[in-house]
Amino acid sequence: MLASKPVGRNASALKYDLLTVMGAYALSQEKGRQRLVLRLMTLVTARYNWTRDELAVGQREIARLWAVDERTVKREMAKLRAMGWLKVKRQGARGRVSEYGLCIERILEDGRSRWADVGPDLEHRLSGADSEPPPDKVVPLPVRSRAEAPDLSDGTEWSLAQALLHAEEPGLYSSWIAGLRRRGRAGGRLTLAAPSRFHATYVNTHLLSRLREACRAVDAGVDEIVVEG
Repeated sequence: MLASKPVGRNASALKYDLLTVMGAYALSQEKGRQRLVLRLMTLVTARYNWTRDELAVGQREIARLWAVDERTVKREMAKLRAMGWLKVKRQGARGRVSEYGLCIERILEDGRSRWADVGPDLEHRLSGADSEPPPDKVVPLPVRSRAEAPDLSDGTEWSLAQALLHAEEPGLYSSWIAGLRRRGRAGGRLTLAAPSRFHATYVNTHLLSRLREACRAVDAGVDEIVVEG
């Protein structure tokens, strides 16, 4: 079953995946539909309240954001409702703006044909599978060569854990782990730095338990791993 609301431990990844699917879908459509979806993506990115799962923005403000007149806003919002991508949660009256909600399941379903084109990792996440995808199915970017074994000269728990991961799963190590850097340690918490926000989101979503297992194998005092982008 597809996720209907971006909440919980995987919320950040779902938001990213949702916008990715919307963009990929738009690029496969004719120009009018492309522009419509781009306008929605811009509105969602700028003004959507993910905690309350609502969009409450006046037509005048949307018109400024989209660089159009209010008549166009009214027409475009009606099209999005007709597509099933937006639903009215509370109709505006007496000076109140209408409140909308994203129909996330419908958006993801409409873009299903593009999931595989984005990559097997996204397809795996959105299919509802609970387990981590096999390393040979994860395709973040083409990796032309294996990363070298980590330098163990500093003797930190992270260097030793990296060495274990490199020996056991070299493909996974090259794609996702080699780029992580030790940022610091506070008690049982080890903080790592990822090269990008997307990289951090993916590691936090799929690989945290594997990293924690490797770290605890070399230092039992590691209780928590935090990956920051």
